[in-house]
Amino acid sequence: MSSGQESVFPEYETETSQTSKLLRKFKEMPFVPIGMAGFAVVVGYGLYRLKHRGDMKMSLHLIHMRVAAQGFVVGALTCGVLYSMFREHVMKPKE
Repeated sequence: MSSGQESVFPEYETETSQTSKLLRKFKEMPFVPIGMAGFAVVVGYGLYRLKHRGDMKMSLHLIHMRVAAQGFVVGALTCGVLYSMFREHVMKPKE
């Protein structure tokens, strides 16, 4: 690129740290980190229960944990979409 041209994506080329980018994304989409944290909690709980699963087969236990983790993430993303729709259409000031 020549120095006379404008940048195509100026917001991505500014000098910002990774932490500030991450915090900005969390403010824009608050349910994504909630979904990620919930997924981590379900995985941690699943690993804990793996040790004390009794006579349950390993494959059945893993299927249950996968369904629980995916359900939490899909639920968090659905809440995020509903929240953003509410924010755009209901909380938006009348013009």
